[in-house]
Amino acid sequence: MSNTGNDQSRLPIRTDMLIGGHPVSGEGEWLEVVNPATEATVAKLKAASVSQVDAAVRSAESAFADLSWSDGAYRRQVLLKFADLLEENRDPLMDLLIAEVGTPASLKANHIDTPIMFLRWFAEAAVRDRTRQLGFNPAFSAVSSVAYRPVGVVAAITAFNYPILIGVTKIAAALAAGCTAVLLTSPQAPLAVLFVGELVRRAGFPAGTINIVAGGAEIGRALTEHPGISKVSFTGSVAVGRTVMRQAATGLASVVLELGGKSAAVMLPGVDFDKYALSLHMRYARNAGQGCGSPTRILVEASRYDEFAEISRKVYPQIKVGDPRESSTTLGPVVSAAQRQRIENTVAAAVADGATIIAGGGRPNIDKGWYLNPVLIGGVDNKSNIAREEIFGPVSVVMPYHSVEEAIEITNDSDLGLKTYLFGQRDQCLRLVPSLRVGTVQINGGSPLRPDAPMTGYKHSGVGSEWGEDGLREFLRPQHIDCALG
Repeated sequence: MSNTGNDQSRLPIRTDMLIGGHPVSGEGEWLEVVNPATEATVAKLKAASVSQVDAAVRSAESAFADLSWSDGAYRRQVLLKFADLLEENRDPLMDLLIAEVGTPASLKANHIDTPIMFLRWFAEAAVRDRTRQLGFNPAFSAVSSVAYRPVGVVAAITAFNYPILIGVTKIAAALAAGCTAVLLTSPQAPLAVLFVGELVRRAGFPAGTINIVAGGAEIGRALTEHPGISKVSFTGSVAVGRTVMRQAATGLASVVLELGGKSAAVMLPGVDFDKYALSLHMRYARNAGQGCGSPTRILVEASRYDEFAEISRKVYPQIKVGDPRESSTTLGPVVSAAQRQRIENTVAAAVADGATIIAGGGRPNIDKGWYLNPVLIGGVDNKSNIAREEIFGPVSVVMPYHSVEEAIEITNDSDLGLKTYLFGQRDQCLRLVPSLRVGTVQINGGSPLRPDAPMTGYKHSGVGSEWGEDGLREFLRPQHIDCALG
């Protein structure tokens, strides 16, 4: 175990993985975790080896065969204990996320409280009887029913931007369904997830029910191609999602993929810009823009384009960029120097092609850390690269439309279909919803995430569903029971 860097001694750093119910040191390559706000090394740890991935999967297979985990009431009890432990440790977990991701302390509810809420919902879903009675078949004097059985061992792969939210909700759904799991951390942000491993041990899960390993692409491939894996659940980019899908096909494992987004926010005719402008810009600036559901294409009436630009310039100073430990900070650093450079290059290329910066832009006057100011780009159309590619930074474009029909056409003209935000008169918004090719439509801001609602994407934004009953059923297989009478 290694712990270095400034002001890191208070962090509850654990570098051991969890395999078969026991803390295990990695035997693979070294991983270095760097604080995006200070550029100081937070920790160095060894990733898993391929043989340790095999051990984790085999441990999960053994736990799946243990009939105790097939008891829904027992699953509920342990999952609720796990949720309680996460709640008790919300502060140290958030400290770790601030240190390794740079996410602001003001987002604690999103990163910690939301997965706790989801975990408790899935705990209650674990005891639900989903058996369907098909009834009597008089032609053959038989009666049929359909039971739902867990698929087996699940490979869950979380991402760096919301490692606890994504990782915990993946395994919560799988475990509620009766599966066991191997959770792979992001190599950029392993520490909070590894800390969760200690909470798993204390919660009383049977050994091997949840295994947690760290590693990069090689370890991901060893996990997704392992013959003991029945289902792969991955969150990340479209490019890596394609790779994961190909790897899972090696063993004919099915997949759930939550991938990229290029979500449009449509400001319908007559909408009050003053009412929504700040919250809209805060939405894509949140978590330094490192969120797949961010509204990164804003559509406004051509006749009101200048009005929206002026209001945006007025509210932009309220988006505070700075130290993620400060409660007033909205926007902390992006996760790495390479990520910042990629974002800056994308903005520079757009400006070189004729785009204009309406508000924000550049770097703040902060000596250390990979900080960026949010930026709103104009002078582009929906064919430009900056309007089509997921940037994963605090960047959005604003584009004009001349009719509502054109706005919907622009919204759907994307390879990605994760979310659409509609702002305007409620009945008009509801009439437009069926024409949108996206998994989620939020009207006038919608509400925070809810555990009973599915998260899904159309087109290249995903395969299958996460969260809610739809997400849990991804980890179940129907079994037809046909019983002759007499």
